Amino acid sequence: MSSFLQFLDQHGTFLISCPLFLFFSLLVIFSVVLIRPTGKRKLVLPPSPPKLPVVGNLHNIGRHPHRSLKALAQRFGPLMSLRFGNVPILVVSSADAACEIMKTHDLTFVNRPKRGFFKKLLYDCKDVAFAPYGEYWRQMRSICVLNLLSNKRVQSYRAVREEETDLAMEKIEKSSSSGLPINLSEIFSATTNNVICRIALGRKYSEDTNKFKKLLREFTELLGTSDVGDYLPWLAWISHVNGFNAKAMKVAKEFDEFLDGVIEEHMNLHNKQINDHKGIQGEDQKDFVDVLLEIQRQNTVGFPMERMNIKAVILDMFAAGTDTTSTALEWTMTELLRHPKVMKEVQNEARKVSGGKSSISDDDLHNMNYLKAVIKETLRLHPPVPLLLPTISTKDVKIKGYDIVQGTELIINAWAIGRDPSSWEKPEEFLPDRFLNNTIDFKGHHFELIPFGSGRRICPGILFAMQINELFLANLVHKFDWSLPGGANEKDLDVTESFGITIHKKSPLIATANQCSF
Repeated sequence: MSSFLQFLDQHGTFLISCPLFLFFSLLVIFSVVLIRPTGKRKLVLPPSPPKLPVVGNLHNIGRHPHRSLKALAQRFGPLMSLRFGNVPILVVSSADAACEIMKTHDLTFVNRPKRGFFKKLLYDCKDVAFAPYGEYWRQMRSICVLNLLSNKRVQSYRAVREEETDLAMEKIEKSSSSGLPINLSEIFSATTNNVICRIALGRKYSEDTNKFKKLLREFTELLGTSDVGDYLPWLAWISHVNGFNAKAMKVAKEFDEFLDGVIEEHMNLHNKQINDHKGIQGEDQKDFVDVLLEIQRQNTVGFPMERMNIKAVILDMFAAGTDTTSTALEWTMTELLRHPKVMKEVQNEARKVSGGKSSISDDDLHNMNYLKAVIKETLRLHPPVPLLLPTISTKDVKIKGYDIVQGTELIINAWAIGRDPSSWEKPEEFLPDRFLNNTIDFKGHHFELIPFGSGRRICPGILFAMQINELFLANLVHKFDWSLPGGANEKDLDVTESFGITIHKKSPLIATANQCSF
């Protein structure tokens, strides 16, 4: 969806002047008018902005769809009906509407729409996040939770988190002692990538860090881009002309080659252990790829576990884990740099909790309530995926008295919900204290704050991500005093957003660190 402004920018004049386009447009209009069914009950649809012939409301979507949709919702209501080409769209921008859909009617909206780029980039949607609802999805999600994302597993990764955090702190210390500014965006991305690679893939791939960063950025941009043909099938050729298809195939090919190498490496090690009669490593030594290959060998699920399935799930964990986690870190530090008083408050908490130690460990985090409030407030204002992954209705349903027909694509604007004045006092201000005396959390039970979704399709990696975020941030503010380079004012900090399914800062977060003595 996010590509439509680009599409119109690049091709709008051509299409309007194209006789073939006008011919098909008139044909569609006449078809709608002349072949309109009669004798059916008139549907009561949610309010909608005016639509254009053929394209519907595609012209209403700007470069940042979460912002465009919020502006529309302020005029037409928190439950809004749109049409993208020939596809009906339901946009949700309030907590109570989200609750009714994701709690009361969760099963009706549990399936994913079929999108061209989802299929190209994610092995025909054989991953977990975009797989159709059904037995395959249940089995693969269960495998991921049990073997990677459960509380027991997350706690077992403690040493990896702490080691990688310490290495990042050493790197920052070295740069700060030389008086060099720190590219925090780069450090966040590299550290989260290292943690996830060690846990899921068995080792770090530090030599590929820059390659991964570029690939992940292209990957998330493409996932946030809708193939024009998804909504206007007769214009599917546009994605060939504008280069989106070629870019998607390139990114998919590069990830596929990397994942093939990871799997071959694991299979060769397994075979070597057998040939050397050394036995196979114990459960506590297996990484996630080992687990998936063992399931493939033993055929313990109700479907063949092909290599494509393994690569799809690894890519899910690798890409989603790295990108959303580093994005949350980036926005949290951005807000702390913009609000020095909040920064000072969380630093005081960290230094008090540490008790004079040189670093903060997992054991200290349960005492850092203000840090947790800072993270919640950041997720309210900057959910990493501002428009939750789309779902599609599997049957006709009534929502708040409105008729929602089968096949309607659902867009939940978590970014707008987090800034809704009916749920939040001073919604545009960064005020972590609001979370100190209430029980609102981001685990899917409080619909005012749903950065990870809710219901059956809630992100299963919440605990995994939060453990990394809390530990890393606690040590950043504990060990260093932070400021903007060149004495820049916090009001000058650029908070322009990037483009894609995950919303980063458009420009890297650069800051100056001064080490504290203990």
